[in-house]
Amino acid sequence: MIAVDTNMLVYAHREDSPWHAEALAVVTELADSGAPWGIPWPCVHEFLAIVTHPKIYDPPTPLSTALAAVEAWQASPGLRFLGEGAGYWEVISAQATAGKIKGPKIHDARIAAICLNHRVKKLWTADRDFSSFPEMACENPLVRKGR
Repeated sequence: MIAVDTNMLVYAHREDSPWHAEALAVVTELADSGAPWGIPWPCVHEFLAIVTHPKIYDPPTPLSTALAAVEAWQASPGLRFLGEGAGYWEVISAQATAGKIKGPKIHDARIAAICLNHRVKKLWTADRDFSSFPEMACENPLVRKGR
């Protein structure tokens, strides 16, 4: 299963993103593939917080439009929203300890731990901070060869 990080969702949603066309194409391809894919719940929350934030975007995305984007992804038959479950605590504590994670990187540790706990094979992200979690295979699909 591939999981999608916040930045890919934001780029796919915001037409003013320089990576919009590529991100929209790869997220749409994934959603339409019929294969299982996931979005960690913290990424959904962060997506909503970022695209509707008036200090980040001028104009920000209206909340109703942002919610509709999430509902459109939800309509993909292969989508699974991923959250903390049994065994999560052991995974996040091991990830945070191994990477000597603290402060704001705990958010990334949470996403990595949720993905690992759900046996996600790869996290699509443009965030290099995930390199702190070597067990989490990451790929930036916007820089893949052939695109």
